[in-house]
Amino acid sequence: MCKGLAALPQSCLERAKEIKIKLGTLLQKPDSAVDLVIPYNEKPEKPAKTQKPSLEEALQWRDSLDKLLQNNYGLASFRSFLKSEFSEENLEFWIACEDYKKTKSPAKMAEKAKKIYDEFIQTEAPKEVNIDHVTKDITLRNLAEPSRSSFDLAQKRVHALMQKDCLPRFLRSPWYQALVL
Repeated sequence: MCKGLAALPQSCLERAKEIKIKLGTLLQKPDSAVDLVIPYNEKPEKPAKTQKPSLEEALQWRDSLDKLLQNNYGLASFRSFLKSEFSEENLEFWIACEDYKKTKSPAKMAEKAKKIYDEFIQTEAPKEVNIDHVTKDITLRNLAEPSRSSFDLAQKRVHALMQKDCLPRFLRSPWYQALVL
């Protein structure tokens, strides 16, 4: 192996890992041309059993990810959209952190903290969120004595990423357009 890899910044290694996964997927030979077609629903799936927001509420989501996340229909629509793009890990992490903050029992808190860290934060986690290594290190140190604020920094970073990246894509999607047109 190349000795120089250990000297690369963690963010470069994470980005290289992402690229490798994407290239691996693209390089797989399909059995037929049909396999190349990515399924796309012309009509967005409607979120189950939540009240459709008013036009005014849905328009507020353009300015505030928090307004979207606080609305059950909006949250379900946003989740469906992210799943269609295979990028729901940020939202799932954010939701797990919100649930974690509601935990009262220290034993349960430690158990949930480990699960969240293992699933979303640690390098090569199954649903690893894209946060810098400094944030990862601080979060890991916070977990030595879990508290309600253990994931605050990581959650803040993921929220900012969703606000900057995922929300604008969602606002252009059929999921959102069906609500405001």
